[in-house]
Amino acid sequence: MSRPVIGISTYQDPARWGVWEMPAVLLPAAYPRLVRAAGGLAVLLPPDDARDAARDTVAALDGLVIAGGADVEPARYGAVADPRTGPPARERDAWELELIRAAIEREVPLLGICRGMQLLNVALGGTLHQHLDDHTGGTGVFGSHPVTPVPGTAYADAVPETAVVPAYHHQAVDRLGSGLVASAHAPDGTVEALELPGHGSLVLGVQWHPEMGEDTRVMAALVGAARGRAGLPDALPADEVPVRALT
Repeated sequence: MSRPVIGISTYQDPARWGVWEMPAVLLPAAYPRLVRAAGGLAVLLPPDDARDAARDTVAALDGLVIAGGADVEPARYGAVADPRTGPPARERDAWELELIRAAIEREVPLLGICRGMQLLNVALGGTLHQHLDDHTGGTGVFGSHPVTPVPGTAYADAVPETAVVPAYHHQAVDRLGSGLVASAHAPDGTVEALELPGHGSLVLGVQWHPEMGEDTRVMAALVGAARGRAGLPDALPADEVPVRALT
């Protein structure tokens, strides 16, 4: 196989198609499109509560993406829900936390996007701010703002300059989880990327939504780490990875 297998977490919600209306496993199409643009082979991971399901799933992957979505339940980090926090998605929290822990244990490269970054922080004992203003473009509309990397981090290696990113979140990292470091910030000081240095694989979270933009470099960092783990040859030199493959 010439491309690393990148699993992306999904979630269950009611959906309608044709004459049917029933629970469905869902994921915005932009996620697998970004994985493909960065050189990976995308596979969707339906929720599974069977014993050892997360470990077995992660064992079949070269890399893992935890997708964005609903607010993390505050009880997961020992907090009382703020009135502005959304309804809990307990089954999804449980499944994705197990995927994260399995990836870290097995040293499978991991990328958390928005909610996925927050869950990564919570999985390692961190906490969240339950509400921030001005990190969306309004209800159902992505905003944008600059993100500045912290020099010397894996994120800075992938994106060395300040970049304007598509964002849609009202929660964010508060206290960092064990071993995690902040690797990018918004102008207001919000942690916009974090990572686990010294681990055997790339463990990275970004607070924005790279799948909604044109810059593939964050996903290319994950795919590159997955290639290395799988023993695959580099698809392109790092300076030739397409940055506008989604246009």
